[in-house]
Amino acid sequence: MALHSHSLLCSGRTARRLVPLFVFSTQRTFPHPRTVYFRTENALLTKQVHDISCRRLTAKAAANEVFLAPELSKNFDFTAEERIYNWWESQGYFKPNIDLDGPPFVISMPPPNVTGALHMGHAMFVTLEDIMTRYSRMKGRPTLWLPGTDHAGIATQLVVEKMLASEGIRREDLSRDDFIGKVWEWKRKYGRTITNQLKRLGASCDWSREHFTLDEQLSQAVVEAFIRLHEKGLIYRGTYMVNWSPNLQTAVSDLEVEYSDERGTLFYFKYQVAGGSMDDFLPVATTRPETLFGDAAIAVHPQDDRYAKYVGKMAVVPMSGGREIPIIADDYVDREFGTGALKITPGHDPNDYAIGKKLGLPLFNIMNKDGTLNENAGPYRGLDRFVARSRLWSDLEAAGLALKAEPYTLRVPRSQRGGEVVEPLVSEQWFLKMEPLANKALEALENGDLRIIPERFEKTYNQWLLNIKDWCISRQLWWGHRIPVWHIEGRGGEYIVARDEADAYRKAHDKYGQNVELEQDPDVLDTWFSSGLWPFSTLGWPNKMSEDFLHFYPTTVLETGHDILFFWVARMVMMGIEFTGRVPFSYVYLHGLVRDSQGRKMSKTLGNVVDPSETIREYGTDALRFTLATGTTPGQDINLSSERLAANKAFTNKLWNAGKYILQNLPSKSDTSAWTEIWDWKACWFSLLSHVGIGYLVVSIQMMPWFTCL
Repeated sequence: MALHSHSLLCSGRTARRLVPLFVFSTQRTFPHPRTVYFRTENALLTKQVHDISCRRLTAKAAANEVFLAPELSKNFDFTAEERIYNWWESQGYFKPNIDLDGPPFVISMPPPNVTGALHMGHAMFVTLEDIMTRYSRMKGRPTLWLPGTDHAGIATQLVVEKMLASEGIRREDLSRDDFIGKVWEWKRKYGRTITNQLKRLGASCDWSREHFTLDEQLSQAVVEAFIRLHEKGLIYRGTYMVNWSPNLQTAVSDLEVEYSDERGTLFYFKYQVAGGSMDDFLPVATTRPETLFGDAAIAVHPQDDRYAKYVGKMAVVPMSGGREIPIIADDYVDREFGTGALKITPGHDPNDYAIGKKLGLPLFNIMNKDGTLNENAGPYRGLDRFVARSRLWSDLEAAGLALKAEPYTLRVPRSQRGGEVVEPLVSEQWFLKMEPLANKALEALENGDLRIIPERFEKTYNQWLLNIKDWCISRQLWWGHRIPVWHIEGRGGEYIVARDEADAYRKAHDKYGQNVELEQDPDVLDTWFSSGLWPFSTLGWPNKMSEDFLHFYPTTVLETGHDILFFWVARMVMMGIEFTGRVPFSYVYLHGLVRDSQGRKMSKTLGNVVDPSETIREYGTDALRFTLATGTTPGQDINLSSERLAANKAFTNKLWNAGKYILQNLPSKSDTSAWTEIWDWKACWFSLLSHVGIGYLVVSIQMMPWFTCL
């Protein structure tokens, strides 16, 4: 059983530990070394039984009633898993022994969000990482599985804002410091929930080394990383188009936007040609008519005879009070899509933004940060974007400018966190140049410093890095790592990058004199920025002489879901090489997603979410982990069914009954003569069988797809 492997599979100590944990409270020693012969069909196996001094483990376990006698228990009571786990942790068995020989095995846990509740993705990575960790530990390697949690900027701020709203308080009613104080109060009260659930899954991490991405040490690492990147000219401030979340009031990265096919409407209406007759117009089709107030041009294909006579003339923007825009020709236009006439809105469409920059078109912003239209929308000012869309269409119909509206399937971008439709918006943000970092990450894979399992994801990794864009690293939030930049009041655009406010004032006084006022940038860094430093910031970086960094960096393997290959894995590789000169791990092992019995993605909408905590209460941790471990292959999704869980619960019970049979046929503790006889010769026989069993186990593990990583 998964949770009992630590006690039952410990090299030569196996025989001595198996029995005493249940029946002894005193310490014994194996006999002197001897050679034991055991005949099989084909060979004579030779085993040396070593003289092993039993540790005081036995007395401790018995005194604390960690392992209870099974005489009356017909079925395995999996509620004992938690008691046994707590005892293991209290004895320090999850901590690495750096005095052992050989290279260490080190794995960093993907830090779950501090707001999170346990889901099957957590159960999957805990199962696989725990197997790797326990196997390496039992093989005698210094082994560290380093745990922690992520501050989850957007998710945590949303949770606390909702909590405050239930009390009639808005975030804007509080000062920034007061709101952050509320978040820390929430974290202290609820932040241990996910950690305790991970422990219930049997994760044998070294919890004494647990980190939180807003810990003081990790926060210092984030500031140091920002400063170094800025000094190299890789971090810059600029005005570009970003994905804007109106509900969250922040920019979100491309990777944090999810697209879904949804039913919508394609609206057709007229742009009258200035100075022409009522019959001189260009028909335009769009799914977002409200953006017409931001139009800068109408484009047609140079070889489209339908509109050739209008190129070079002006068109009147509908419902704008007569504002005119040029009609231009460009090869970008697809003559076959819609009407062949394309409205260009550089301020609210990423493709139009690129065309506008190429052609030097003006940029009009028609939207406020909350998704309402601004003064550039004229009479629609203050209306929500979707309300404005409906009212504008009615007005176009009334003015005789509407042509038709037809059903249309849209690729709708939604915020991964908030769920609302994301708006393309030009905004001033902080960016990180990615190409120099990406080139080194590509080289690491090419020269073999990094391996990805399964290999098919290497192509995906390469394609993303080859086509990478600069990363928008700023977020308009209050919870997170505040950007270490101080703006100089009265000197527009000038700023100081520093480690803290005192450092900023020292630098400012040296450059501008004593009469200077500073104001720190209000934005925080994208949560994935700090997560990208995780494998080495948790080991003491930027102090490369720290004991943990010297002993355990670089780590051995990064095990995680294939769905965050871009979010996290590639960024860790880039950051690791940039700041330490080495790849942060040698292997990346990607597991699949856990789906329901019908192969559907688990979602609250479908009502098919399987809660691991409920599963553990019904089937036990061992049954759940065994189901996940035996049902997964690298990168492939797994279908989880109650039938498989029930079958594996029955299997764990068979193991329990087998062990119970052995224990119930042993002499009583008071029969010292019987035990003396057993230890004289039967222990050697039992130890041999144990070693044979361990041998089979090792061979089986070596056949597992993740064994290459060990």
